[in-house]
Amino acid sequence: MSVANFEELARHAPETATLEFINGKPTAKPLPDGDHVTIFMWLLRQCMRHRPDLDLHPEQGLKVGAYRNGRARPDGSLGPVGHFAGLSEWADPSGVLMTVEITPHDSGTDRCDRVEKRDGYAQANIPVYLLIDRDTNALVVHSNPQHGRYTQTTSHPYRATVQLPDPVNITLETEKLKDYAL
Repeated sequence: MSVANFEELARHAPETATLEFINGKPTAKPLPDGDHVTIFMWLLRQCMRHRPDLDLHPEQGLKVGAYRNGRARPDGSLGPVGHFAGLSEWADPSGVLMTVEITPHDSGTDRCDRVEKRDGYAQANIPVYLLIDRDTNALVVHSNPQHGRYTQTTSHPYRATVQLPDPVNITLETEKLKDYAL
């Protein structure tokens, strides 16, 4: 399927379906449950408190992957205030400082969030990818993209203090996340 065909399909998808185009394949992103949304709101408050100069945009479509031929809707995209104003549904990722995914409880997205999207964000040269992994109760921080791969990865259990690297520079106190653990 071409990117143009995917974008046409996504434009006509019902509001209850969130579509992405990862590694040349259209995929449907599952609807978030209450804990997923609560974790996103927790992160949003942390970002606003530490970096009021940045916005955490939910579900902003980004052109990702090799040669920008992928289309992803990260759970969050961190960028300067007003960064996405006036842009199309699928924005160029230039200027995005961090993407965030919160794993759903759906085995089909395991590879997508942990591998395929990680690689797409690295290929798009997004400085930091934060994966909040609800299966392992950990925050996985990928950073320093070089040649289409993140060269640094750290994993932190819920309850840890997590320092997000440059250019994000936010310290996350993750104690509250234990309340949403399985």
